[in-house]
Amino acid sequence: MRRFHQRLRVLTPGVLKGIRRGIEKESLRVRPDGKLADTPHPARLGSALTHPHITTDFSESQLELITGVHADIDACLEELTEIHQAVYRSIGDEILWCTSMPCGLPADDDIPIGRYGSSNVGRAKTVYRYGLAHRYGRRMQTISGIHYNFSLPEAAWPMLQQADGRGGAAQAYQNDCYFSLIRNFRRHSWLLLYLLGASPAVCSSFVAGRAHGLQALSAGTLYLPASTSLRMSPLGYQSEAQASLAVSYNSLESYARSLYGALTTPYPQYAAIGIRDSEDYRQLSTTLLQIENEFYGTIRPKRPIRSGERPLHALGERGVEYVEARCIDLDPFCPIGITAATIRFLDVFLLHCLLSDSAADTPAEIVANSRNLRRVAERGRDPDIRLARRGEELATAEWGGELLRECEPIAAALDDATRGSAYRDALSAAGVALANPAATPSARILREIAQNHGNSNVRFALVQSARFRADLQALPWDAEAAARYARMAGESLAAQREMEASDALPFEIFRQRYLSQDLLSGIRL
Repeated sequence: MRRFHQRLRVLTPGVLKGIRRGIEKESLRVRPDGKLADTPHPARLGSALTHPHITTDFSESQLELITGVHADIDACLEELTEIHQAVYRSIGDEILWCTSMPCGLPADDDIPIGRYGSSNVGRAKTVYRYGLAHRYGRRMQTISGIHYNFSLPEAAWPMLQQADGRGGAAQAYQNDCYFSLIRNFRRHSWLLLYLLGASPAVCSSFVAGRAHGLQALSAGTLYLPASTSLRMSPLGYQSEAQASLAVSYNSLESYARSLYGALTTPYPQYAAIGIRDSEDYRQLSTTLLQIENEFYGTIRPKRPIRSGERPLHALGERGVEYVEARCIDLDPFCPIGITAATIRFLDVFLLHCLLSDSAADTPAEIVANSRNLRRVAERGRDPDIRLARRGEELATAEWGGELLRECEPIAAALDDATRGSAYRDALSAAGVALANPAATPSARILREIAQNHGNSNVRFALVQSARFRADLQALPWDAEAAARYARMAGESLAAQREMEASDALPFEIFRQRYLSQDLLSGIRL
């Protein structure tokens, strides 16, 4: 731990206060009866293609709310709250579903796929989603969650590079640090599923016609008694086809090499689907991954992309700018899906992943990490489960306790920087939940369902969602905010029209050019 403490010491209070974060929050639009809304993306919200804060994910009925980048946690949550307020003033009597696992769903083919207009970029987004539907089914894509974007301020990197005694290009060092963070995150993210997992039950409509190992809690609700996050189990964001991908995060180069074949080599099962059916497109490509975003990782290296640019090309040309943690369930006890305490714990956890030594991953460890995640997702509150770490088997309380103790100096440093105790409080609450599985969100949800909602997961989520709708609508909403969101909606619609009017390239040529970009540009293999 000597280098860990050395790295932490060089991060000044100003740097720690400058940690940058942003939130992307997915939520289904639902009718008052708890069924999926089948209405188009509301025009009053603007263009889902070009609006900076309000878009859609897979479905027309699945909103994605996006904050800006913030150094202040309260400011980040205030913006997320404001976006929710703007949405609720534009969706009539519909409700934003507060849980990660979906509401009552119609037949798979009746789930509406996101539409983004007639521009080439917009059409590509829709065709990509049709590809997801053909490959995995539409129900799986209706699962929602929180994506937490995290980065250090620019001033941190020279301090860390000097502390490590590393020469060379600053961006190369930054890339290496972020991939070290990612490797540690993948080793330890089972702890996030245990502490933050909030999807232990699901409406039976989600698995209609599918084989599953769930138990019946009531006529319409299925669950696993000790589960933490069905969203992160094989029932959720998993793919048998992608199971063959042993993606290495030892460097940007190894990451690119791991994904390259999946992005460029036809996959027989998807080749059988075909690209087109007459004039209608069925998918963007026949490769194992249509594009990089199809890879279901719990965390991604990220860099803002330019219009029409592929993510791997952007990483190779300009390096990693931030990481996106993707394994966080919506908190159904919070109107906006995530609390300040959760953000503070994530900051501590991610800093621990960054500052700790991070050995190179191996194929065996990649398999063990996936097995650990599955065990905690399905049986995390079972005190008898054991997790694999470097050839030994550990109880969650033992391994998790070690990690939380190692996080203590980080929480103390962040509290010193912000002149408070909120980070230590968040870490302390994590310790309580680790020692007492009944204190976890997943356990609390099952108690609420059983005690107050007749063992119905849908009834629990509907009551919570309606309450949050009322709470958010009761908050002050001034004329300036209303005018600002109306202006953004209008500007986004105008931007979409401009894109559509300026497109001269046939879509098929656009598709081929997009897919033929040099994915390894700037990456040394």
